[in-house]
Amino acid sequence: MNEKRLGELAARIRLLMLDVDGVLTDGGLYYLEEGGFAVRFDIKDGLGLARAVREGILVALVSGRDTPQARRRAEELGILEIHLGARDKVAVLEDILSRTGLGAEEACFVGDDLIDLPAMRRVGLPVAVADAVEEVREVAVHVTVRAGGRGAVREVVELLLSHR
Repeated sequence: MNEKRLGELAARIRLLMLDVDGVLTDGGLYYLEEGGFAVRFDIKDGLGLARAVREGILVALVSGRDTPQARRRAEELGILEIHLGARDKVAVLEDILSRTGLGAEEACFVGDDLIDLPAMRRVGLPVAVADAVEEVREVAVHVTVRAGGRGAVREVVELLLSHR
């Protein structure tokens, strides 16, 4: 897609929906000897998301898994739309659109794996992280340069804010 058309799509975005594992994290699970696991979040992504929230973009985390780590990260960043353990991401999208009065063309979904495809097909700006599976990259209007959990979300936030 050409830069002008991408800018036009980005300028309309008021809702940024993000998958968690593989988008906000690098997708790795670090199992701890004493039980449980740890995940890695990128500080630059976090700073970008905090800026997006301050600039009036509604940010929503939507993940098939419900983890205390993702919930804590969302709360630290001031994200109010936290939908963890959500298997039907389109239903979450439709609920948010209904409650906010936004249209699907005003939404961006950033994904990396097959579970994200239905929601990506519904929004105005579907984005894949650089290391997303091929099927997700094919549906995306834009593919980030950076990988999930390695600055991809910051890249998307900067894209959106640069075209406001």
